[in-house]
Amino acid sequence: MTSLFDQGPPPPCPAPFNLAAFVLRHAGATPDKIALSLMGPDRATRWSYARLEAAVRGIAAGLLAQGLAPGDRVLLRLGNTPEFPLAFLGSIAAGLIPIPTSAQLSAAETARIIAIVSPALILHDPGVPCAETDLPVITAAALHDMAELPPAAWALGAPERPAYIVFTSGTSGIPRAVVHAHRAIWARQMMVEGWYELRSSDRLCHAGAFNWTFTLGTGLMDPWAAGATALIPEPGTDPALLPLLLKRHDATLFAAAPGIFRKLLSGPLPPLPKLRHALSAGEKLPESLRAAWQAATGTTIYEAYGMSECSTFISSSPAHPARPGMLGQPQKGRRIAILGPEGTPVETGTPGEICVAASDPGLMLEYHGAPEATAGRCHDGWFHTGDLGRMESDGQIAYLGRADDMMNAGGFRVSPQEVEHALQGIPGLKAIAVTDVEIKPDTRVIAAFYTADADLADPLAARAEASLARYKQPRLYRRLEALPTGPNGKLSRRALRDGFTPDPPQSRT
Repeated sequence: MTSLFDQGPPPPCPAPFNLAAFVLRHAGATPDKIALSLMGPDRATRWSYARLEAAVRGIAAGLLAQGLAPGDRVLLRLGNTPEFPLAFLGSIAAGLIPIPTSAQLSAAETARIIAIVSPALILHDPGVPCAETDLPVITAAALHDMAELPPAAWALGAPERPAYIVFTSGTSGIPRAVVHAHRAIWARQMMVEGWYELRSSDRLCHAGAFNWTFTLGTGLMDPWAAGATALIPEPGTDPALLPLLLKRHDATLFAAAPGIFRKLLSGPLPPLPKLRHALSAGEKLPESLRAAWQAATGTTIYEAYGMSECSTFISSSPAHPARPGMLGQPQKGRRIAILGPEGTPVETGTPGEICVAASDPGLMLEYHGAPEATAGRCHDGWFHTGDLGRMESDGQIAYLGRADDMMNAGGFRVSPQEVEHALQGIPGLKAIAVTDVEIKPDTRVIAAFYTADADLADPLAARAEASLARYKQPRLYRRLEALPTGPNGKLSRRALRDGFTPDPPQSRT
């Protein structure tokens, strides 16, 4: 049996189509329903569906009044405020192509982005770094005024035309500008069934900032497209208040990166009687963290795997929970394979590269301005993720890490996720990351880096010896104050390798 999942394609995207119109299509039927609630410690600011649609279409009118034409690109340099999603959807409503970017980027990084995408306009919050430029600039305050303008008509057109551009995190090399079509939001409906189990009655809380693409999709657009209510912490809210806000605002779903769950579990959690389940993405969720959340709240965390080029396409859900150590299974409507070096599906149970059919409606159109990079990832009918996985006979998939993260131990290739999974659950262990490091010229060993309040080298080594083949066991253990992460909060194994010096005496031979 080969590692191929194919249960038929999803229904085709209707045409003509506009992503923003689809997201806000419930405004006409439920104008007074709360679409967005900004949760503060003492109060909440609420937006109805009617107010949200009016603001989006008003901003669309204001942008078109600047002389922009459909297809023009608009760079978003905005902070963690509602103006960010309003500007994003307003641009798309007008037929423009927004480029959301992290507020953490420096002016120099912004200059490189401007050179790559050549925007016609920049939407800029003065508190967010931005390169000096001769391009027209509109402030966040002006956007606020635009929201009051008479609404523009939806710019309808082919679902295949570009809708927005996001930049990859660069974990696989150079950050790339990923061009997505309007149909991308239609494809996300496969996530509603295959991951969220999202209903119009839900109140989905996302712990992230407005200007994070995980929040933009899972926390805002998907709830609105389902007619549900999005709950977002007010900018500047202390993360320690999140559990109280979840309870106070009757959150039924909670979405966050694994690091947020870890922070919340560091203290007591109040009863959350309305919470059905939680959602995690962005990086691999440790089984120990899932178990701790289950014990503390009585609810399950359902994990999803995806990437900037295709959002999420493998996930667990209430209808299809993942077995321990597994991600879940491909969402219905996806065509997913684990391919070997020859470019064909391997036998089930055999590691290979996770690949998505090039026909997937959620797949990017291209890397902007980089046709050779596009062709390098998308060929022979498949998009090659660069991530390794293993599919079992029931369709469930285990994530084995990036191909370039694979470690070489004495000639054997070892997945860091496999070693990390084996070492989870040690009392006192907060977080752990495994990679290979050079201890002397031409000699590399597996190293485990961890955070804890005390030295755990001995119990970690004992666990490794009991549960892993000798060649998979770390040869050194190093306790750190914190594990390095990139701008998007994901673990950076490259930083662990680059910052390693073979000094401390915690090695194991």
